[in-house]
Amino acid sequence: MRVITGTARGRKLKTLPGREVRPTTDLVKESVFSIIQFEVEGAAFLDLFAGSGQVGIEALSRGARSCVFVDSARQAQDIVRDNLASSGLEQGSRIVPMDSLAYLAGCRESFDIAFLDPPYNQGLLQRPLPLVAPRMAPGGVILCEHERGEQLPDEAGAFRVYRTYRYGKTMVTVYRIPTGA
Repeated sequence: MRVITGTARGRKLKTLPGREVRPTTDLVKESVFSIIQFEVEGAAFLDLFAGSGQVGIEALSRGARSCVFVDSARQAQDIVRDNLASSGLEQGSRIVPMDSLAYLAGCRESFDIAFLDPPYNQGLLQRPLPLVAPRMAPGGVILCEHERGEQLPDEAGAFRVYRTYRYGKTMVTVYRIPTGA
């Protein structure tokens, strides 16, 4: 696992050990950043279910002004901290050691881009998705990585499914506020 491009290009990142860990592949990560390529520079980024933090770190490397990494697992928080240090991207980053729902319930921040990638097969996107929507800045985008076959709602607050992309067994569903809404 590595940073694909930007100021930390080529830096290797640690990942969590174990068979149940499923880091975002480089193909999916590259595709996600192609979708939002003109929106990352200067953006406030939310990496919910951060895991190793690789997606938020990629955003920082590509010029995001800030990134909040949310993960309840202590081991994940330590890996994110190590990856931020090794990539030199600690500035503008914040690690939030709590459950995604608890964080969103008390969050007063606003984000331009939110990336949600919970563990597969646990139905963990259904509950945080409507809580993320009110935390989004005007013109914001919500991206959800999930397993093919998992049904996501057509809407989250004012956000509607804009497009869904398929990469083998992985899907990325993009939510945006429809033009004129």
